[in-house]
Amino acid sequence: MDRSTDSEVLRAAVDWLEEGDAVILVTVARTWGSAPRRPGALMVIHADGRFVGSVSGGCVEDDLVQRTLRGEFDQQTPRLVEYGVNTATAARVGLPCGGRLQLVVEYIDAAPPLRSVLDSMDARQRISRRICLNTGESSLHNAAFSDDFEFDDDNLVKVFGPGWRLLIIGAGELTRRVAQLALTLDYAVTICDSRPEYASGWEVDGTEFTSMPPAELIAEFAPDPHCAVLALAHTPVLEDRALAAALNTDAFYIGALGSRNNQHARIGRLQKLGLDDPQLARLHGPVGLDIGSHTPAEIAIAITAALIQARNSRDQQLTRAEAQHG
Repeated sequence: MDRSTDSEVLRAAVDWLEEGDAVILVTVARTWGSAPRRPGALMVIHADGRFVGSVSGGCVEDDLVQRTLRGEFDQQTPRLVEYGVNTATAARVGLPCGGRLQLVVEYIDAAPPLRSVLDSMDARQRISRRICLNTGESSLHNAAFSDDFEFDDDNLVKVFGPGWRLLIIGAGELTRRVAQLALTLDYAVTICDSRPEYASGWEVDGTEFTSMPPAELIAEFAPDPHCAVLALAHTPVLEDRALAAALNTDAFYIGALGSRNNQHARIGRLQKLGLDDPQLARLHGPVGLDIGSHTPAEIAIAITAALIQARNSRDQQLTRAEAQHG
């Protein structure tokens, strides 16, 4: 199941719409200064005040709910609403962080368009939803991997899916810690371990477990630029061929547990499997950021921090490339 915030917001919206209720969909369009959420963050509000998602640290959500209950957004044309310093709402709702944000607020009463977005996300396809603030028209378009969020005062373009995925080889205590953290970072987590003694004891809600041989699973899993692969079993017979397969994919991060000596030996084994230097340079080992970790919990934090760093670095590189060719 895709656990991304976008998916959770859209699923709630579609559920409410299919029950016959209209919803208010709120998208962060711009931010200035210190803002808790980035442009593109979503929130959906039911007519009775229930909501899913967030656009700030809490104060703005409360105000949006109250305005929804008063019927302020019951119209067909999207509205641009601003919160922060020197705005009409500053006296009533101020951002504790001192930032400022603009929100696009939409009244939606039909489920099929949002259902189409969810279907594309579930099929691991990228899709963009364009909103024209002048006409209120919304439209869906195929999106390239380099496409990103856009807002030019007249049109808002929000790109959806596919969700982030994490494949972990090995089902020990460290894997359990990493999986729990990864779930909070919007990853769909799959654990792969063909050893029966590990399969029988795996219990982490929200993850998928498979006992398929790891190298075979890599081919089926087809890691893409929204996917990371971690080898945490510390068992060459389980990991080497899977890592060799992963290093031939577009996964944005591939890491393996072990000391520097272990990593040197691993590189030698992978060279014998036919991998060249550029491929081997993609393998992070020892896996995780060097923060002096010792316990499974500390090592898990170091690993997930490395995933955050790699993911954000990838996004920054795409933004720079898009600016150079834009």
